[in-house]
This record gives sequence, C-alpha cells and structure tokens, in this order.
Amino acid sequence: MTKISMTVDGIQYEDDVDPRTLLVHHLRDRLGKVGTVVGCDTSNCGACTVLLAGKGVKSCTVLAVQADGMDVTTVEGLSGPDGTLHPVQQAFHNSHALQCGFCTPGMIMAAVDLLSENPSPTTDEVREGLEGNLCRCTGYQNIVRAVQDAAATMHATAPPTAEAAEPASTTEANAQEVPR
Repeated sequence: MTKISMTVDGIQYEDDVDPRTLLVHHLRDRLGKVGTVVGCDTSNCGACTVLLAGKGVKSCTVLAVQADGMDVTTVEGLSGPDGTLHPVQQAFHNSHALQCGFCTPGMIMAAVDLLSENPSPTTDEVREGLEGNLCRCTGYQNIVRAVQDAAATMHATAPPTAEAAEPASTTEANAQEVPR
C-alpha cells in the first residue's frame, strides 16, 4: 500500500492505496464520487473524464498514486456550495444535451476543460474538443449547442477587459454592435 494525499472537489483526502488502483476506482469506490462513470476501462469513451490539476484527463488512464499531491475536480465539484449548477451543467440541462445521461459527466468535464482553453469555440472546435468523449444516444447537436451556450453565458458574466471596455475606435465599437 502507498499513502497518497489529494484534494478532490476542494476537500483534502489522505488514503492508503494499492499502487495499481486507477484514479477512477479510487474516486468512486473510496471517495464516493460516483458521478465519475466507469464506461469502457480502455480510455475510449471519456465517461470518466475529470480535471487533474485543471486539465481534462480520462481517470481510467491515471493511477491514483499519480494524482498524489494534486487537485482533482469531478462533476460533483463543479456546482457551487449552494448547489448552483456550473454554467456548463446548466447549459446541458437547458439544451437537453443528454438522453440516457451515462456520458454526460465526462462530456461536461471535457467541455469545462475546452472552455478553459478556448472561451469562444466554433462548432467545429467544440466537436474537436469533445472528440474523445462518446455518446451512443444523441447526434451531438444538443451537446454542441450546450457547450456554445455555456461559452456565451460564461463570456457574458466574465468581467470586461480594458480593451473590451474601451474600443480603440468608433468603427471598432460599431462593428461590435452588428448582430451576427
């Protein structure tokens, strides 16, 4: 057994683990984070996606000992302390971006990772960003829409930058007002 310590959804955990234990199994079996789904155990489906040190990873490809000393965020950790849904979670709900729901936690976590790197992705960029996550029920249309809706919501609530607050010219200001 190996002693590890990690912060999961803002709470620090210390545990003794078998060095062969996958992170997905540690999260589910030891920490009760059952929103992290075991889909294929071969890293093909993406249902087990979590954020490890802020980056999306398939937790079936990471040993728990490799996460020692790191921050892990699961789908349960996205909502606010009062239960308020993360904008991506809310957009998935609003856009009906799920059917059976099995892939949804991994899709949401992959979307959060994508939006942290690309806050305004195009449809093609969303599809490319989620290509490691499989859904057997939907045609992905509502999933892509949800990610773009979440991006718009997150962008609208982000504090304006100095450049956005003060356009360089009148032409630039008018260009920003043209509906698309």
